[in-house]
Amino acid sequence: MRYLHTMIRVSDLEQSLEFFCNLLGFTEIGRVENGKGRYTLVFIAAPHDVESARRHKAPMVELTYNWDEHGYGDGRNFGHLAYRVDDIYALCGKLMQAGITINRPPRDGHMAFVRSPDNISIELLQEGASLPPREPWASMPNAGTW
Repeated sequence: MRYLHTMIRVSDLEQSLEFFCNLLGFTEIGRVENGKGRYTLVFIAAPHDVESARRHKAPMVELTYNWDEHGYGDGRNFGHLAYRVDDIYALCGKLMQAGITINRPPRDGHMAFVRSPDNISIELLQEGASLPPREPWASMPNAGTW
């Protein structure tokens, strides 16, 4: 058995691609447009997973955009997606500059949580050892839930 992908439903495909691809650095691997079923599937991979995703079709995230749906509630029995990152402070800084709320700042230099435009919780974990505590992160309070 091999992990393939996690599917999340998105209400605005372009906004979600902006978040995942332009801000988090994911790459679009494939796309399926189904006019009869009125949906679009976009398969994306984290930066260090692109080669594997192209070769094995895994691991990926499937963004499912149902053309006639205009929003999903928060009660989906979904926890979060988790990704290791090269520099948690740099990525969180980039996200903050783009207006993304850092729900759980990386106070410990190791872990942070943010949410996608559709309120999907994303856990960011520092690759390797935790970075030394640094401001503004060390004293930044939590915001909302994750």
